[in-house]
Amino acid sequence: MTTDNFIIRPMNRSEIDLAISWAAIEGWNPGRYDAQSFYQTDEGGFLLGELNGEPVGCISAVAYDQHFGFLGFYIVKPQFRGQGLGMKIWKTAMKHLGADRNIGLDGVVAQQDNYNKSGFQIAYNHIRYEGVGGGVVPAGIVELKTVPFEDLVAYDCQLFPSKRSLFLRHWIEQPESNAFGFLKNGYLVGYGVIRSAQTGFRIGPLFANDEQIAEALFQALLAQNPDFPVFLDVPDPNFQAIALVQRYQLQPVFQVARMYSKEIPNLPINRIFAVTSLELG
Repeated sequence: MTTDNFIIRPMNRSEIDLAISWAAIEGWNPGRYDAQSFYQTDEGGFLLGELNGEPVGCISAVAYDQHFGFLGFYIVKPQFRGQGLGMKIWKTAMKHLGADRNIGLDGVVAQQDNYNKSGFQIAYNHIRYEGVGGGVVPAGIVELKTVPFEDLVAYDCQLFPSKRSLFLRHWIEQPESNAFGFLKNGYLVGYGVIRSAQTGFRIGPLFANDEQIAEALFQALLAQNPDFPVFLDVPDPNFQAIALVQRYQLQPVFQVARMYSKEIPNLPINRIFAVTSLELG
């Protein structure tokens, strides 16, 4: 099959739903309403590969700011793999983000060697755990919308490589989602979000200053959707996070490697109990 008529172009908003459907087929279980949050973050950062007018591959290359970007949704439809189309999509994405940015991604096991050859180094693994929702909301939990938004952004900046105000504004207001915070002496010391996914619900992020705060938020998030499957992606160096999900009898079902193209950001992993998403970091 000739690939002469292969083009790569920015997606429009509706085409991100196509990328999410492909991600669902891959078994990644993206959120049902993630597309709007993703697109608002960098409207030029979602690329579609078309062969003879047919969409056959995609990637997201989201620039958060001039220093940091994130790759996700790197998919070529199975029947079009092995023809070099994915590499063309990859190179276009890397060009979009530029040589000066530090770029992050969450790489599936099968692709980690390829990412390594492209200069990415593994920082640690994210392990996806699955459990079942239920229980009650403990004392001390507040609706995140009652917390001043600038306080949320300031807290989030401590736990993510870039300020992501625009993303957060949409993320915490998704349909079929709940967002909670934990305050101590009037200061935000943890927050978490649970949102509807293709299967069940996804928790992300779950950020907290210590294990007790994380557990209270975790209980509140689990309580929102009794008897439904719940998933979260936990950084494996956070031993307290691993212990937390094991106490609640969640089971590991999936693993990816968090990788970076330049330096590994100096983030307090002991406060990251679940990453926000595998697609945008």
